[in-house]
Amino acid sequence: MKLGSIFSSMASRQGGKEAIVCGDQRLSFSELDKSTTRIAHSLLAAGKKPGDRIAVYAPNSVELVTAMIGILKMGGVLVPVSTHLTPSEVAFVVDTARPTAIFFSSDVRAAAHAAANSLQAPLMIATDGDIETGELSLEDLIAGGGEHELPFLPLEPDDCLIAFTSGTTGRPKGAISTHANVAIYSGFLNSVEYGLTDRDIILVPTSMAHRTGLSRMGNLFLSGSKLVIMRKFDAKEAVDLIERERITVLSCVPTVVRLLLPEIERRPEAVSSLRLITATGEVFPVELKDRLSAAATHIGLYTYYAGTETGTVTALHPHEQDRHSDSMGRLVPGVEVRIVNQDMEDVDDGDAGEMLVRCGAPGSFTIMRAYLDLPEATAEAFVGDWLRSGDIVRRDKDGYFYFVDRAKDMIVSGGYNIYSKEVELTLLEHPAVADAAVINVPDRQFGEAVMAYVELNPDAEPTADELIQLCRDRIASYKKPKYVRYIDHLPRTTTGKVLKATLRELAAEDAEVSGNAGE
Repeated sequence: MKLGSIFSSMASRQGGKEAIVCGDQRLSFSELDKSTTRIAHSLLAAGKKPGDRIAVYAPNSVELVTAMIGILKMGGVLVPVSTHLTPSEVAFVVDTARPTAIFFSSDVRAAAHAAANSLQAPLMIATDGDIETGELSLEDLIAGGGEHELPFLPLEPDDCLIAFTSGTTGRPKGAISTHANVAIYSGFLNSVEYGLTDRDIILVPTSMAHRTGLSRMGNLFLSGSKLVIMRKFDAKEAVDLIERERITVLSCVPTVVRLLLPEIERRPEAVSSLRLITATGEVFPVELKDRLSAAATHIGLYTYYAGTETGTVTALHPHEQDRHSDSMGRLVPGVEVRIVNQDMEDVDDGDAGEMLVRCGAPGSFTIMRAYLDLPEATAEAFVGDWLRSGDIVRRDKDGYFYFVDRAKDMIVSGGYNIYSKEVELTLLEHPAVADAAVINVPDRQFGEAVMAYVELNPDAEPTADELIQLCRDRIASYKKPKYVRYIDHLPRTTTGKVLKATLRELAAEDAEVSGNAGE
């Protein structure tokens, strides 16, 4: 079950049908199959071997997708590196993964070469622009490789992807996924859950260097769906593309929907072809669902819970959004879940606890195989056969799951457990609040206190007391924020997750907060 051969099989069926569109570039399945086979042959001729790690460090483009497929065909292990990372973050990923080759775009050449300094003479391949001394170009690889059949890959190793976690709770770790992992969640699960076919046209507004982007590449391989890839997200351009390319599926994070909604509300007729929006990465606010439903009643919303390590775990289908709008949904086929307390004992339905996930042996279905070169972290991540998600959830009697909080984001104030997500969702009920993030801060009297950072809607000016009173009215008084601070934009990872570590750094510099901290 190798992704490269899966793509070639799909290409033989689809032939001249368009496979990918990005800007003014368009490639058919057959064109993409030929160029990626050439890249694979060139990499093998350059001494690269199945199992070699190869980094791709470039923005969304036809060249990026072409390089990634070529790497998979020769048996390389993809190490996607986001162009949104700082040079020091890039250096950390490269130094950790130790790739034998790096594909990079001209706009990040300096950072790519700086990161490669820790390696032993990696092959440096520019995906665009002129090359410099010691580099090859992607065009060189395509021109120099043959189109004859590639050698069969060994069954093991089956690793195909090292996706680094977002690092919201510490240093990023490289989660290793196998060809089987990607084939299961991008093929079987997506086809069954989304109803994908080769007639679907999928808009990809987010980075292909992240798991959601890579999953869409799996849809290209396994469903024959066409991908329309945005180089950089822009709300107006996205709606223009939906209208012009007759997009049927939009895959994104809730933040993208939030940014798109004003444009959809202005011209709903432009999204008439769109049958489905799939969203993950964070809790999808109910208020946002209501606005989307009112603006475009024909669009089905499919929200799901997934993680870099877990794959897809639960899903809420379009027909369930009205009745269970605040739920993560129910288990997808094949996935098993336990909810446990701090002693790893199963809790009753309705009670909150950490979610443990299992789906066959690690690496065989949806669960990652391991963390790269971190045996202790891998051992800590598993309880027997079960992977710890790090998320606090609860399950109702009908099997619907509800996200409560990240385990590490729980606040203990005066002996009471406070889930930051509950406070955030309460703040979002205020019409002036566009987004909110809640963290714990030290408190002399109660041990920890609740601090809220709030993004406001344009021209809104609520007082901090007003927002605190809203929380006092809606949830238990001990859960209300002690501090409210307004912020222009919440700091986020490139996948849209709020960087609470950054907010804690801001809080540490806040004179009022530090003045109330314990000894």
